[in-house]
Amino acid sequence: MKKGVRIINCARGGLVDEQALVDALNSKHVAGAAFDVFVEEPATSNVLFGHPNVICTPHLGAATTEAQENVALQVAEQMSDYLLSGAISNAVNFPSITAEEAPKLKPFIELAEKLGSFAGQLTETGIAKVEITYEGHVAEMKIKALTSAVLSGLLRPMLGDINVVSAPVIAKERGMVVDEIVRAAQSDYESLITVTVTTERQERSVSGTVYADGKPRLVDIKGIRVDAEFGKSMIYVTNEDKPGFIGRFASLLGDARLNIATFHLGRTRQGGDAIALVEVDGAVPVDLLAKVQALPQVKQAKALAF
Repeated sequence: MKKGVRIINCARGGLVDEQALVDALNSKHVAGAAFDVFVEEPATSNVLFGHPNVICTPHLGAATTEAQENVALQVAEQMSDYLLSGAISNAVNFPSITAEEAPKLKPFIELAEKLGSFAGQLTETGIAKVEITYEGHVAEMKIKALTSAVLSGLLRPMLGDINVVSAPVIAKERGMVVDEIVRAAQSDYESLITVTVTTERQERSVSGTVYADGKPRLVDIKGIRVDAEFGKSMIYVTNEDKPGFIGRFASLLGDARLNIATFHLGRTRQGGDAIALVEVDGAVPVDLLAKVQALPQVKQAKALAF
């Protein structure tokens, strides 16, 4: 511990050895302290009381039996609100969300997580920066919660055990710059979320919206317009826009007895870069993906799971 540190404990009595803290204060190694929780509560006397470099305030939530009961009831009510309506109150590591906001936010949380997941599954090198743009009605929502969802989806393919609470912390620890941009609608969509990931080698963006049916949809990938739902199992292919590709690609799926559920195409221009996003009924075998990658004009082939 550095000399001159100041210690604050507003969490739980006993986390700090009170006598050891007094000794450290007297030796000037610790410059000061502030406490509102103590080993014994209600605290009628304590070694910290009266020290010139310590500020002590009463822990009112535990001062009386009635206060302890009321605190317990409050916690129970807040947990009940979350489980019944999705409302979040007084969380120390997540934005508060009212019961009115929760149902409106829910489909956009799903969209944000899946956009992050889409970008994360396509990312093969270290991430330097993530830029998240919120346009239209979604820009008026709790964007901190949405950003947490984007980051959890983005990091999960690489790190596994990630959630909306831990994702922002881990992103910061890994040195990722996270920028949020909020603006009025500048497209055909009432709400639009765009996730742009900058890696050591390239920049890639993906955009999505939520339609009236409440389902999240992909509407733009790397500047190429598409209109696709997120399927449980998908194949993403970038290729040159040349005749014959779709037939060869579909034949490979048929030979592998992998049924096509949906098939979405997009391109920058005739003869330019193209995208195929295909939802299939089942997991994509590794050998099939290798055959797709080996097709003429194919630049990248990836199996995606949502």
